[in-house]
Amino acid sequence: MINITEAAQAHFVKLLEQQPEGTHIRVFVINPGTPQAECGVSYCPPDSVEADDTELEFSGFNAMIDSKSAPFLDDANIDFVTDQLGSQLTLKAPNAKMRKVEDDAPLKERVEYKIQSEVNPQLAGHGGFITLMELTEDGIAVIQFGGGCNGCSMVDVTLKDGIEKQLLEAFAGELTAVKDITEHQAGEHSYF
Repeated sequence: MINITEAAQAHFVKLLEQQPEGTHIRVFVINPGTPQAECGVSYCPPDSVEADDTELEFSGFNAMIDSKSAPFLDDANIDFVTDQLGSQLTLKAPNAKMRKVEDDAPLKERVEYKIQSEVNPQLAGHGGFITLMELTEDGIAVIQFGGGCNGCSMVDVTLKDGIEKQLLEAFAGELTAVKDITEHQAGEHSYF
């Protein structure tokens, strides 16, 4: 479910030494399964453990995960990274915004998952995102751009050389094209 690197485990052990005995960590997702999902780690004293928590054992501590967050923390990774700017704890949870779907799930669910877990994080650097509006019977994914992508002068390149290429490769033989239905309006919100 969650991978915690050795460096992160050592960091947690050091932090927990300063807490009351029996304190562990809690890994959670606020607003799981939504575009506003945020992941976090906090201390979890013994009186905060819930009956339906998932408990993962690590060297020197346990990680508690509440039942609502658990499905959205599949493939999550916690690391403690040190570079020239200092040290920081990183938590990457690719499934926080949308629950991971099975390989045999309906095509629409798999495409939406790919958009939320891979495409939208790439577009977020420019303040944009896409939404799957429809999946036609002939395999066309109809999308709509939002945020900074709406009205951007590079939207056609992003669609053809980025999004369409990525989705057609991922769903070869199932998707035939990606079509944009956005009524693009230039404005201050667009990234140029």
